[in-house]
Amino acid sequence: MSDFILLSLNFLASLFIFVIGTGVLVVLCLYIADVRQHKQAIRHNYPVIGRFRYILEKQGAFFRQYFLAMDREEMPFNRAERSWVYKAAKNVDRTIPFGSTLSLDTSGTIMFMNCAFPTLEEDAVTPGPITIGEGCRFPYTTRSIFNISGMSYGAISKPAVQALSHGAHLCGCWLNTGEGGLSPYHLEGKADLVFQIGTAKYGVNDGQGRLSKEKLCQIAAHPEVKMFEIKISQGAKPGKGGILPGRKVTADIARIRSIPQGQDSISPNGHREIRNVGDLLDMIGLIRDLTGKPVGFKAVFGSMEWFDELLAEINLRGAQSAPDFVTIDSADGGTGAAPQSLMDYVGLPLKESLPLVVKRLERHQLKGRIRVIASGKLITPSKVAWALALGADFIVSARGYMFALGCIQALQCNKDTCPTGITTHNKRLQQGLNVKDKTQRVANYNKYMHYGLGLIAHSCGVSNARDIDKSHIRIVTENGLSIALDKLYENYR
Repeated sequence: MSDFILLSLNFLASLFIFVIGTGVLVVLCLYIADVRQHKQAIRHNYPVIGRFRYILEKQGAFFRQYFLAMDREEMPFNRAERSWVYKAAKNVDRTIPFGSTLSLDTSGTIMFMNCAFPTLEEDAVTPGPITIGEGCRFPYTTRSIFNISGMSYGAISKPAVQALSHGAHLCGCWLNTGEGGLSPYHLEGKADLVFQIGTAKYGVNDGQGRLSKEKLCQIAAHPEVKMFEIKISQGAKPGKGGILPGRKVTADIARIRSIPQGQDSISPNGHREIRNVGDLLDMIGLIRDLTGKPVGFKAVFGSMEWFDELLAEINLRGAQSAPDFVTIDSADGGTGAAPQSLMDYVGLPLKESLPLVVKRLERHQLKGRIRVIASGKLITPSKVAWALALGADFIVSARGYMFALGCIQALQCNKDTCPTGITTHNKRLQQGLNVKDKTQRVANYNKYMHYGLGLIAHSCGVSNARDIDKSHIRIVTENGLSIALDKLYENYR
């Protein structure tokens, strides 16, 4: 017994010496490497120890998210917002105890004005159907207020697209394909689809960067494709086309987009055929004539001069030349990859662009002819109701539905390392995204979004969420006091 103990102690002592020796050798190698390099001053001046600066910087975002940031502090979406989406998607208790963590003194805070005699729940009216493109051969009619914004197959994974497609069909909302073309996975769920035509025209490109009429008609032949959206610009990167890093361009995605596998997929910053408002109306008319389906465009608004010119051109040509809808993207919209200078500083946020667009449409008596779709950080019922009050007919969200799929805001969308399997094509990471489970979560999120809209509407004394208007909302100003929303925008130009 004593021999066994002695052998064990000798083994442990040898192991300890080996570990210490290996550690010293590793530190020595790192020291030499740091001293000899001159790209990072911190590592050169403080060998080995200086490396912790970069490690802590990289891990800081994760520590702040879970341990340091308060419920309403995080960006781009805080914990309270994400928590509501997670609960709605999982169909668990969405009530909170004790009191709200939302500050009612912060400038810009939305407050809905409840009435003395709220509408009884049993008197609730389901939002009526709205038709887009009434003059088209195949107009599109839907009741869904809250729909899925454009997310390309490529930016998001195959199981993510499948779950969104099946979930959209289950809850009756539409799914925008994003600019990456129409994949079999979009069609799989039999959901209503909006086919987005980006500047690269993936899926409908004639090989010369222009629109292929033949391919367009092939896309339109799918009964699931209900509308076409021409992407002029995007809120997260106005003035620049889509960016899909080469590491995310798989063989399947390369085939669908007709691009080389493994190479960066960078769309042009504009359409070759569209250089002015007349060209835009011509393209809309061409696509509508060829497909018979509603056609609109998506843009982040900055300068409004071009939109004034567009409306003037519509007046000259007649209302039949107008787009069937316009999707207004916010400057704080999201994407898989974009230059920070564009994401941070270019374009108008929705609180300014939405009323500017609506006011112009009303002045030209085109508000009913051109349906307004709002997009940009609208992931909770209060924000969606606010957009409806400002004149939006529909609201679309991408990141809200990503949260419903399980996104944890890890901010790795552009690296193909998404830990939830949503924005990665790594098969191992995708295994955690169960299509059947996430399908139900997408449908739940849509269901409880509309339910939450109903709660707000009833509190304000109207039976239909579409009846919420500016008179039902007040906005907190810089002095901590609120002003009626209709007064705030009364003289807004």
